[in-house]
Amino acid sequence: MFGRSYKLFKLFGFEVSIDLSWLIIAVLVSWSLAAGLFPYLYKNLSQQTYWLMGIIGALGLFLSVIFHEFSHSLVARRLGLPMKGITLFIFGGVAEMGDEPPSARVEFFMAIAGPISSLVLAGVFYLIYVQGLAAKWPLPVNGVIRYLAYINVLLAVFNLLPAFPLDGGRVLRSILWGTWNDLRRATRVSAVIGSAFGIGLIALGILQMVSGGFIAGLWWFLIGLFIRGAAQASYQQVLVRNALQGEPVRRFMNPHPVTAPSTITVEQLVEDYVYKYHFKMFPVLDDGRLLGCVTTRQIKEVPREEWNRVTIGALATQGTPENIISPDTDAVHALAQMHQTENSRLLVMEGAKLVGILTLKDLMKFLSLKVELETQ
Repeated sequence: MFGRSYKLFKLFGFEVSIDLSWLIIAVLVSWSLAAGLFPYLYKNLSQQTYWLMGIIGALGLFLSVIFHEFSHSLVARRLGLPMKGITLFIFGGVAEMGDEPPSARVEFFMAIAGPISSLVLAGVFYLIYVQGLAAKWPLPVNGVIRYLAYINVLLAVFNLLPAFPLDGGRVLRSILWGTWNDLRRATRVSAVIGSAFGIGLIALGILQMVSGGFIAGLWWFLIGLFIRGAAQASYQQVLVRNALQGEPVRRFMNPHPVTAPSTITVEQLVEDYVYKYHFKMFPVLDDGRLLGCVTTRQIKEVPREEWNRVTIGALATQGTPENIISPDTDAVHALAQMHQTENSRLLVMEGAKLVGILTLKDLMKFLSLKVELETQ
């Protein structure tokens, strides 16, 4: 879903990362608050005060989104669903699941936790705001607190819309899933609703842009595109899961992989293997024993003038959990591992023995055929 993200901190065992796209909305939110909302609500304050309020308000929104996503993650972990972490990006944040929820009940409680937490946070900010009024706190302080109460209500209401993959859409899917006992059908219906909602936001955005509200219209347009794309992608993920689940890796692996001897040079590997077979990773053997593997990434790190002197045995790295998999592993987990590590080829190991190579291409061929034959 995201581009490159950067780790901010770790809390309760969850890693919080930020996508660089978040900086765009941080700047836009600060600017819209400092130049629009706060001057409209509170007259005759200095420009510096408005900007300070805007920056603090944006920071409060940032923390509110983290609180919302942490609620999802903590409830999911309590119910046994593995969570990888939280990533903040241009449209807000997402708690990244390691797998689909195992049951409708788990999805319902995980999904509803976010909006409930935002409403609770809104109530806390409102009580602080009332206390501030009674204590006659400075207007800028109370103004920011009032905004944070309002924005958390808005965050909860928007997420409760039954548009998959928003929280409300996940709640809807969990109800349909529990009623029909069919995850695929429930996801299809929820995804259609989510896609239609996205199209509606796109139309609203275009209408606003034509009417003169270009910035607001652009945001509605982009959010609509995101929701529509995410809804369609979520349904595709369920199709992938249904097609591959229960299938062992050994069914798809190549039991006679192309290997390279440790004694050849990088230049020989490139000319006789990379350009011939078009693979990005090759197992390296030393007298029939697996020494490790070498990738095109490693080759690029060797200066071109040294290719004819450096052997691949010197470059080979031992297998790691990122590029090794067991032949009895479920293909769904293999595909997830490829996605997470960005490795399109995995070493299939049985103990210390190399028994094959699993490639993304082979998984996709099977997936394409099965979806084509079985999807109605």
